[in-house]
Amino acid sequence: MPNRPKIVIIGGGSGLPVIIKPLVKKNIDLTAIVTVADDGGSSGLLRNYINIVPPGDIRNILVAMSHVDPEITQVMQYRFDAKDDFFAKHAVGNLIIAAMTEMHGNIFDAVQHLARFMNVRGRIYPVSNEPLVLHAEFKNGDIIAGEAEITHAHKTIDHVWVTGDEPGEEPKAAPEVVEAIISADMIVYGPGSLFTSILPNVVVPEVSAALRITKAKQIYISNIMTQKGETDAYTDAQHLLALNSHIGAPVIDYVVANNAVVPNDFVDFQKWDEISNQVKLDEAAVSVQGAVQIAGDFLQLRDAGAFHDGEKIMKELLQILERK
Repeated sequence: MPNRPKIVIIGGGSGLPVIIKPLVKKNIDLTAIVTVADDGGSSGLLRNYINIVPPGDIRNILVAMSHVDPEITQVMQYRFDAKDDFFAKHAVGNLIIAAMTEMHGNIFDAVQHLARFMNVRGRIYPVSNEPLVLHAEFKNGDIIAGEAEITHAHKTIDHVWVTGDEPGEEPKAAPEVVEAIISADMIVYGPGSLFTSILPNVVVPEVSAALRITKAKQIYISNIMTQKGETDAYTDAQHLLALNSHIGAPVIDYVVANNAVVPNDFVDFQKWDEISNQVKLDEAAVSVQGAVQIAGDFLQLRDAGAFHDGEKIMKELLQILERK
């Protein structure tokens, strides 16, 4: 293993911070590549009002990688009360990122300035300097544009792609994103929503091209639970197939998958209404795709939900780095 291995994590949503928090404590050169296709909630409102890259996923990563007084991170994550009219449900950090974007002219420079302010351990790269639009074609042939609309459709997705804000506009990756992928020792996908957090990054053409030629070890952190409509009844191998297919080649070397049983009576399916069933493992189908399945107890039960244990995932990733 290199003295200070370069690890790139790709995704978005609330999944990445789970493994970022333990990784930033290690002697690692860490880079997070974050989706800019979100258009729901506070991020979506700011995107529509002032045409900026949606800041929510970036905010979560900034907080996870920061080394500052906890009160600063609490302020970044604070959401205004529903009765606060225009500010209702907005996270303070989203408003700060929006302001910094206007001050510096683009999201990429804004994030780099905020990263210094928040003493971030590593680098945070929005996958593109412009907001992207996620499109999905479903198994029944329907096509929907917009991450929030796709999520709420609860239909089985066939494939996704991204465009710029204008119809047919080619998405462009930030050059630093491509360089980070090419020079990495390890690339980690997820955990997080497959079709709406991970794939919006890899279907940017320059990103998928870089993923096909990098010499890095590539690892997919399989989700613990399936998502309604998006990945109903998917095994870990089917998640892997969708990821490889969107990249354009079977590039994934390892699938890290939880095999500990999630108790049916523990998960609150009303609170976590986007999930459905535990992901089943299919080692043979993973192997056919040229990947090694690493199954273990990576489960953490909390808040009436099933999550990855970040410490255990971190240790497994470091062990993979040691492998020849």
